[in-house]
Amino acid sequence: MESLPVEVVGNILSRLGAARDVVIASATCRKWHEAWRNHLHTLTFNSNDWPLYHEYSTSRLEIIITQTIFQTKGLQCLSIIMDDVDEFSAAPVIAWLMYTRETLRQLHYNVRTQPNINMLEKCGRQKLEVLALAHNTITGVEPSYQKFPSLKSLSLSYVSISALDLSLLLNACPKIEYLILISLDIVMSDPQATMDLSSHSLKDVYVEAISLDKFILEADSLEKLHLKDCTLEVFELVGKGMLRFLKIDDVSVIHLDIGESAENLEIVDVSNFTIMWAKFLHMISRSSKLKKLRLWGVVFDDEEEFVDVETISSCFPLLSHLSLNYDLREAALQYGLQGSFVLDNVIVLELGWTVINDLFSAWVSGLLGRCPHLKKLVIHGVVSETKTHEECHTLANFTSAIVRLMRKYLHVEVQFEYE
Repeated sequence: MESLPVEVVGNILSRLGAARDVVIASATCRKWHEAWRNHLHTLTFNSNDWPLYHEYSTSRLEIIITQTIFQTKGLQCLSIIMDDVDEFSAAPVIAWLMYTRETLRQLHYNVRTQPNINMLEKCGRQKLEVLALAHNTITGVEPSYQKFPSLKSLSLSYVSISALDLSLLLNACPKIEYLILISLDIVMSDPQATMDLSSHSLKDVYVEAISLDKFILEADSLEKLHLKDCTLEVFELVGKGMLRFLKIDDVSVIHLDIGESAENLEIVDVSNFTIMWAKFLHMISRSSKLKKLRLWGVVFDDEEEFVDVETISSCFPLLSHLSLNYDLREAALQYGLQGSFVLDNVIVLELGWTVINDLFSAWVSGLLGRCPHLKKLVIHGVVSETKTHEECHTLANFTSAIVRLMRKYLHVEVQFEYE
């Protein structure tokens, strides 16, 4: 250990992350203390790392964090995640940011300040590459002054910000690739809640728990889009067809349009979503490169609609992973499995039910017959705590039917997952 360069010791201490562990380790010897002071690049204050954090007063925490940060030089990654703290005083927070601003590459901060401070003003025009803010208020973004020339990842959670300021902030980040928006308090200047975001560098966007009348995202380089727990009247994606991953989870949207962005889709994952199947299929039908399609817990807007697997087969010839779970009806079996089509490249098939019945067994059998190269079958189901004798009998019949069926497909691995 004595022959290790002090810079390497600094890297070792940085791997510890938790500030308390780093401080204790730095007391090992004089060399480690030097490494802590001059070569530490990562420091994390997280209320989950140490029980006593929950017992200290806010002023005591401010002193601990200040003393710890001020003993280091050249911090590149600073995380202050204090879930139980209502708010810090503005003065020490400004001091932390000003002390580290010349070297900081990543900042994760989730505590309110009193009075509120402009975090962007303290962090802008520097080398910051990752910025994650929570429980803060952002007002008056000035893109000509508050520039983030190196920022690649921006995460805002439970942040109050206007739609205009968010748009301006995005424009101030010419290299941004990752954007995460969670439970934003969006301040609107007009009655219609409209958000219009534009970025030529964005590659990955995650949006959760946001309600808007209209959300327009213009991102030519976007590869991954995930919408979760959102209520939107209109969502439009404007791009140049780079999108590869689309996930929609428990979203209420009246009009969904991804325009020309569907051509290179490889994964489409839709769950807990009400769709007009014909319209949705038309939207993704040009995705000839699609490899994984998941329709889980979907509800059809028209009761007569069903998933036409033959159309899926013809539209997505490269499909290798198919997951289906929706309210089965007789029409789905009669018309959804018509024709002589095969799902030639499907090697993983996931099927689920909400109410088990004989129809589901027939559906499983029909789909298995269309997948000549299948390697794995996963059956998902819901089993209530208390079941009537009739329900137990139905479950037993289903199990027997699957056993008989799988004797014909000995090369297929079968897995059951019950909730």
